[in-house]
Amino acid sequence: MSLLLMKVSKAKLISFLRRDQLIPLLILGLLKEKPGSYGYELLAIMNERHYEYVVNYTKGSFYYNIQQLEEKRLIQRISEMRESESREKNKYILTDLGITEFNRLMTKYGTKTDYVNLSFYGAMLFEDEFDKEKMREIILVQIKQTEKKISLIEDALANKSTLMKSFVRMLENSISHHKVNVNWFYELLKEIDSEV
Repeated sequence: MSLLLMKVSKAKLISFLRRDQLIPLLILGLLKEKPGSYGYELLAIMNERHYEYVVNYTKGSFYYNIQQLEEKRLIQRISEMRESESREKNKYILTDLGITEFNRLMTKYGTKTDYVNLSFYGAMLFEDEFDKEKMREIILVQIKQTEKKISLIEDALANKSTLMKSFVRMLENSISHHKVNVNWFYELLKEIDSEV
């Protein structure tokens, strides 16, 4: 494999594994939408809107990104005295730099076209070197997992009225892609069954 191809492949892999790099855009966008929100309120909105279907995030990665954005002066903390210390007491707002960064990230990610990468593709590369029955089992697992994803997204879409119109369209598009993959997995099963 050429050095250039290895670098390109590595870059694609890193890009695929780093879907969490969208977290700053989400935080900045939510603060633009709801200035003066507490961090836990932003996290709750992300959960309510099912952003986990778009971005990999955890509570820890979310607060890490809040800290990073604050250190870069993209957001500003507004401390508030509260009688109950059980909840976070810091509200956040966008700074002028934060608005500029939000606009930059919107353009960056809005104009980016990603490759569709499935970890399964790695296994497909060596399908001919693998036991056919075991490959069949792997494909059945892929079908089951993908159908589960479809079901979860359909459950989220059951409450369309609580979701933003653009997010509904994204979830519907995601379902379409998953259904195409399920059909493809069934075609792969047929090929394996015809060879056995």
